[in-house]
Amino acid sequence: MAVCGDSRNVVASAKAGVDWTAGFAHLDPGEFPMLWALTPYGDAVFNQRQVPLLLSELDRLPSGLDGAWVGEARELCRVVERGLHLYLWFIGD
Repeated sequence: MAVCGDSRNVVASAKAGVDWTAGFAHLDPGEFPMLWALTPYGDAVFNQRQVPLLLSELDRLPSGLDGAWVGEARELCRVVERGLHLYLWFIGD
């Protein structure tokens, strides 16, 4: 995970990665549209308007899908919210 500007310059990054489990495949896309967009192999990008939705979903994340990455994702969301032209990137393999 990283926060990047318009030119893809990295402003902040996480040390932990998302702990991919089968549970992500079972998330309801109607209830978790932001997290449902994540895949282990592709990139997902969230803009400043999407970050509050992502934060709300992180607060409701089912047990077993949490981990160190959740706290780091919250911190990176705050960086995006405070800045201009910043995006939160979930970078797949």
